[in-house]
Amino acid sequence: MASSAEYLDYVLDQLSGLEDITYKAMMGEYILYYRGRIFGGVYDDRFLVKNVKAAAEAMPEAQLELPYEGAKEMLLVDNVDDREFLTGLVEDMYPELPAPKKKK
Repeated sequence: MASSAEYLDYVLDQLSGLEDITYKAMMGEYILYYRGRIFGGVYDDRFLVKNVKAAAEAMPEAQLELPYEGAKEMLLVDNVDDREFLTGLVEDMYPELPAPKKKK
């Protein structure tokens, strides 16, 4: 099942306190970037973030879920309605996110 554009718009609106949030559509799902680094995505109308230490500490009860078959498990964000929490979560995750790979 693909994600709806409406759910993506809702998540992006909740993250609107952060500058430089971008996304790319991929096979009906959306990969989310903060300052050029992938931090999560919208998969089957679920907001998932990378399983990094800052995210795991901020959401100790979060479930690990597969965004799609064959992918690494990610943390399910169930507190999508709290803008302040989401802004802090992504900012705290940023230092742990890998830099984008250089194109050849």
